[in-house]
Amino acid sequence: MDEVIIVAAIFIGLPWVILHYLTKWKTAATLTNDDEALLEELYQLARRLNERMDTVERLVASDNPEFKPSRLHSARHEEDTPLSEFDRLLAERGDKRK
Repeated sequence: MDEVIIVAAIFIGLPWVILHYLTKWKTAATLTNDDEALLEELYQLARRLNERMDTVERLVASDNPEFKPSRLHSARHEEDTPLSEFDRLLAERGDKRK
């Protein structure tokens, strides 16, 4: 009787445990609709904050001629390329949902 339990544990129990945790691992690695919505909301918030920061730097630069806004000219164009690509992907995804 002990041999049957050992063989069942090796050939049935062990693969079941391994496959169970593999399935859990694969489903945990995917984004849910809630995760995508949260990421999109955070992205929009980051864009608005970035625009506000640009506005604040412009206002400070207009009031203080010695202020040198480092974000406005040098980093802004480098940031726009990935953000434009992300905007394009969001627009495509929105078209597919409709």
